[in-house]
Amino acid sequence: RVNEAGTKEPIVQRQGTDRIVVQVPGLADPAQLKALLGKTAKMTFHLVNEDVSPDAITRGVVPSDTMILPSDKGDVKGDDARAHAMPEQYAVYDQVALGGESLTGANASFEDGMPVVSFKFNAMGAQKFGDITTANVGKRFAIVLDNKIITAPQIRGAILGGSGVITGNFTTESANELAMLLRAGALPAPLNVIEERSVGPSLGQDSINKGKLASVLGISLVVVFMLLSYGLFGLIANIGLTVHLVTVIGAMSLLQATLTLPGIAGIVLTMGMGVDANVLVFERIRDEIRYGKSPLASIESGFKLAFGTIFDSNITTLIAAALLYTLGAGAVKGFAVTLTIGILSSMFASVVFCRMLIVFWARKTKPKRIPI
Repeated sequence: RVNEAGTKEPIVQRQGTDRIVVQVPGLADPAQLKALLGKTAKMTFHLVNEDVSPDAITRGVVPSDTMILPSDKGDVKGDDARAHAMPEQYAVYDQVALGGESLTGANASFEDGMPVVSFKFNAMGAQKFGDITTANVGKRFAIVLDNKIITAPQIRGAILGGSGVITGNFTTESANELAMLLRAGALPAPLNVIEERSVGPSLGQDSINKGKLASVLGISLVVVFMLLSYGLFGLIANIGLTVHLVTVIGAMSLLQATLTLPGIAGIVLTMGMGVDANVLVFERIRDEIRYGKSPLASIESGFKLAFGTIFDSNITTLIAAALLYTLGAGAVKGFAVTLTIGILSSMFASVVFCRMLIVFWARKTKPKRIPI
């Protein structure tokens, strides 16, 4: 749950016989983390007992095979500002029609402009879900999370695709949180926080400073090499490198990723890989010039013929990153996320952005020779 997106790089380890230590770098809100870990996220599906009247629910008189569960939505009764929110209650059959263990995925999305959570079952769950909805058209089907009913929509027809949508009084943040909890699975054990501490980065500051220095030196040497080797085209490659760097940092900020030393290493690695594509293209352009082609034809052939090599090399690296993300944990997973973002960004910067600048320059100046 802490590292579901693979961008927090926490340390989770056992301490003694009954304690767990969780260390999360760059955490801004410890209360949110505690709330996230404190939820069991046990999801079940129950049919609503339509024969029980609202009056019977209020009095608590229900059949033996039925239980009363509250909704997670509160409706304020009356105009009095001091009125309390009274949760709506439902009478549902206590037999679980379908368990949340059959879920294979959940994602936050939007429906009619409102945040919702879409979910998908495995093959067995999909078949059972289809059988339930086929046999109970017109009845209400309650989605229960931690003994509270999120929503109880009416079954309007058989749902055979094995997927559905949870609607409710969600905000974008709460929809994302619920989807993450469902993906991570149920945690049917209470957690009691024994100790909580926030520490500064003083112990690792020396390593961070060295990482920053290595990053600046590495990028600077790459920039100088490109300028000396390819002149004007090297300058264009460096502009693309800047776009690539800004894109990577923007993407990591969007993911709220914590930039640790492995993350810095991933960024530096993709800086070198970013200009690698430019080197392949520029060397191919030089070859085309030697073959006697015109400047514009050389540029076109250079990008076209080098693309296959660039694509293949990046795909193989993406496969390695996917394996690291799937099989790794903690810092390894964070490195894989940074590497993947960097590869995709460098492909865009080198193959699309730099090509656009070079073509624009060539058409504007119509050079008789290429300064490369």
